[in-house]
Amino acid sequence: MTRFSDFPADTSGGHTASPAAAGSRGGPLARGRQRRSRNRGADLALTAVFAALIAALSVLPGLPVGALGVPISLQTLGVLLAGLILGPARAAAAVGLYLLVGLAGLPVFSGFRGGLGVLAMPSAGFLLGFLPGAAAAGALSRLAWRQGAGQPAGRRAGLRTVLLVAAAAVASFLVIHPLGIAGMMINGRLSFEAALLADLLFVPGDVMKCVVAALLAAAVFRAFPRMGTGAE
Repeated sequence: MTRFSDFPADTSGGHTASPAAAGSRGGPLARGRQRRSRNRGADLALTAVFAALIAALSVLPGLPVGALGVPISLQTLGVLLAGLILGPARAAAAVGLYLLVGLAGLPVFSGFRGGLGVLAMPSAGFLLGFLPGAAAAGALSRLAWRQGAGQPAGRRAGLRTVLLVAAAAVASFLVIHPLGIAGMMINGRLSFEAALLADLLFVPGDVMKCVVAALLAAAVFRAFPRMGTGAE
């Protein structure tokens, strides 16, 4: 007769899990860690790419205008494009990286300038406005691209593009330009009226940059829809 005591004692407390069950519990956690790792890698890559894009657009020859010679350049286009496409956090990181590299001395600012000396120039306000401007454009672009749900595809695309133009314009003219005016007043020793008139010279070009940035961002979002919702 087989006695009950002949069986080996169960020291697992009755909760022994099979390898398959253990794998099923660990699987989602492992996949979550892998997904977060991929997202961090993508964030770093996009931050570096857009910082390099802003630098490349900045070193293209600018057009000095006004008595202070503040140049019209394409770096604002890069800042707005980063904001609209990347969203607030990653856009701020990309612009922050660009500014950090330039202030450290590399000649990535307009006119092949770099170093802390640029903060004493009349254009310093525009540079300092890039970071909050990119963050503002990013936050507004996410709101813009969520609009138009339930409308026909053509109308929805048009509405979203117009709202992206508006997002870029708000970031440019309500964030970057006021700080640019302040910089010309402080470093250029202009009155408010004179600085405002000097700033008006940049308005036509920056309107065009807002439109171009919005069109490019809309094209990217149509190709990668998750980026427009911030779900990337």
